[in-house]
Amino acid sequence: MVVDEISPGEPEDIARRLEARFESLYDGPPEGSSVAPGRVNLIGEHVDYNNGRCLPMALPHATYAALATRRDDRVRISSLQQESPWSGTVERLGPGHVTGWASYVAGVIWALQEQGLDVPGLDILVDSRVPVGAGLSSSAALECSVAVGVCALVGIELSDTVRRDLATACVRAETEVAGAPTGGMDQTISLLGREAQVLLLDCRDWSTEHVPWALATERLTLLVIDTRAAHTLVDGGYASRRADCEEAARILGVESLREVSDPDTALGQLRDERLVRRTRHVLSEMARVEQAVDELRSRDFAALGSTFDASHASLRDDFEVSCAELDVAVATSRGHGALGARMTGGGFGGSAIALVPEDQVGAICEAVAEAFADRGWPGPGFLIAEPSAGARRVNLSR
Repeated sequence: MVVDEISPGEPEDIARRLEARFESLYDGPPEGSSVAPGRVNLIGEHVDYNNGRCLPMALPHATYAALATRRDDRVRISSLQQESPWSGTVERLGPGHVTGWASYVAGVIWALQEQGLDVPGLDILVDSRVPVGAGLSSSAALECSVAVGVCALVGIELSDTVRRDLATACVRAETEVAGAPTGGMDQTISLLGREAQVLLLDCRDWSTEHVPWALATERLTLLVIDTRAAHTLVDGGYASRRADCEEAARILGVESLREVSDPDTALGQLRDERLVRRTRHVLSEMARVEQAVDELRSRDFAALGSTFDASHASLRDDFEVSCAELDVAVATSRGHGALGARMTGGGFGGSAIALVPEDQVGAICEAVAEAFADRGWPGPGFLIAEPSAGARRVNLSR
């Protein structure tokens, strides 16, 4: 069975090739390149917009942006993954002016302007190693790579405060210009990620804590399975789940489901069975995040695997955001030696993760690929997830 392994590539090589393509496309060299990672969420699904805590990591798979300033007010945006470039002016980048993939880039420039940044005309070319539609936040990687690149061009240093401001700008770009709902987790981890650490993010006050990642010492690997089942956040499924949570909070008289102190009592106050299921998932998932952090710190990976399993069951049965491909990926991984597995991301397609002994990675990949082939589904892709650094400039050795 042929297994599709998705490589993140070598950052310097990718940036060097991108800069060469930029010079060919725009008849001049870029002033620099930047990179921002995609992310995988270990646990804490659909809790960000409920003010809960989640546990994402930045991936080695990233989006790269080459940029140069212009002497006029034009903005030109191109991608190695998209056939249609976009061009306009810096004055017309906000809501209602740009559609399609370029809205994520134009929206970042607009949001930075809204924060008071004087952004000149720009030429931008992007290249991504984050699988699109996989639930690994290719959109946030795109936004954050451009945001960091713009800051470099105008001479702004990337302090922690600036990184948090950039995350806010990127959220506005995605929600207000691209029109896709986002809770802010993706942009935050893309900007604040660190090597060998995952990020415990509190979405109520946006405080963060880095938690050590020690799987390699136990000869374990976090395997990401891109099911290639189309994943999108603009088709209504995500928005309806968010609306259900907001309605449940209103009925319970709390600002968000994070404020619920007695889950059993709260669930008993809800009369609509759908709202009961949605709320039960959010409250139990918040508790699982705390469990997962404790399990990581104590290196109890068998328990962490069980926590993953419980999360998937809750997302499948109570929040109803799984799909056949995700369920097969999870069940097949578990059946071939994974300590635990779950869908990750917003759901309705996208990716699953599995906690896998190093010596069983190949066998599990083959088993999942074979299970998909038996059902006539497109072959899945496989990534190895290792916590990586957040968005940054790429310093090329010339």
